[in-house]
Amino acid sequence: MRISNAKVFLGGAFVRGGVDFGATIGAAGEAVDGGADARGCYLIPGLIDVHTHAAVGADASDGEPEGMVKLSRYYAAKGVTSWCPTTMTLKEPELTRAMRVIRDFVRPADGAKVAGVNLEGPFVSYEKRGAQNPDNIHAPDAAMFHRLNEASGGAVRLITVAPEEPDALACIREISKDCTVSLGHTTADYDTAMAAFDAGARHATHLFNAMPALGHRAPGVVAAAFDAGATAELIADGLHVHPAVVRLTHRLFGDRLVLISDSLRCAGMPDGDYTLGGQPITMKDGKATLKGSDTLAGSCIHLYDALRRAVAFGVPLEAAVTAATLTPAKVIGRDGELGSLDPGKCADFVLLDAGLAIRAVFIDGRQVAGAALE
Repeated sequence: MRISNAKVFLGGAFVRGGVDFGATIGAAGEAVDGGADARGCYLIPGLIDVHTHAAVGADASDGEPEGMVKLSRYYAAKGVTSWCPTTMTLKEPELTRAMRVIRDFVRPADGAKVAGVNLEGPFVSYEKRGAQNPDNIHAPDAAMFHRLNEASGGAVRLITVAPEEPDALACIREISKDCTVSLGHTTADYDTAMAAFDAGARHATHLFNAMPALGHRAPGVVAAAFDAGATAELIADGLHVHPAVVRLTHRLFGDRLVLISDSLRCAGMPDGDYTLGGQPITMKDGKATLKGSDTLAGSCIHLYDALRRAVAFGVPLEAAVTAATLTPAKVIGRDGELGSLDPGKCADFVLLDAGLAIRAVFIDGRQVAGAALE
């Protein structure tokens, strides 16, 4: 199939042209003509959310096959063609059950792909636990990681570790051989964070949130991630990070910036009471907090919301697209098949109109959402 008359995102820029594809990309760019008319729409790679817990009432930590299907369909409709089910800080038996359900997940024809598992915990700091359940926090434990990874079928691609915890550096040295280690939910100072990056960590979990603030005498994880060349997540919902800091982080990290949703089961749902990792949360006016407190508990957005808000905050569209496609693919080691429109990669892409509204979503060359193209 061919789609032409589009603004195709290639090499970090938009070019007028089209895409020729089956299940994978055959060609993309100016030389492709004919086929369905995109009517000048932007044609970008499918979005990849490497940090999303839940939405539409379902949660990856629930260990329920039906919930995984529901999530997959929700993400696909929102332009997210690949996602990493992200678990909370839970006891090992609960995490093991979730790993096995994720391992056995079969993508519905109109659903997004599972690109790997993200373990956000249980190896986190009590002081910076945020909305993580303190009763389930566990000291960094490589053997436990290996058991969970085995239960997932070797699908764990990302894990958060607080590097100041006992034996954390030794744990990071070992598990970084199997997946990307991210620093987060941590009290680590700059030197401790740099030691963790030297030990093999190379990513930061929702930068600025659940970690020490960036100070001119105490630069912490933020500056360490910058100095170490690490990639860094950002929740661009306008609540977790001020729009000015979104712009600043883009200027600091460039193509090492990763947009995430960090969404909860209240995403796509009405205001009300929900749960997260066994803890009660409340969503009101698009803001989710631990019930009875002001503690933010993840977001109510999806990744395409994050992309559009980042652009509204002043991040160039090209940079926002990269931060939601190719860079997250690199973080989880899937950039050989996902994240761009290079020939041979999966034909996962999204068509956006001039107002950045989704017109169509394709996964493996098959349209799964949006209006039919002519």
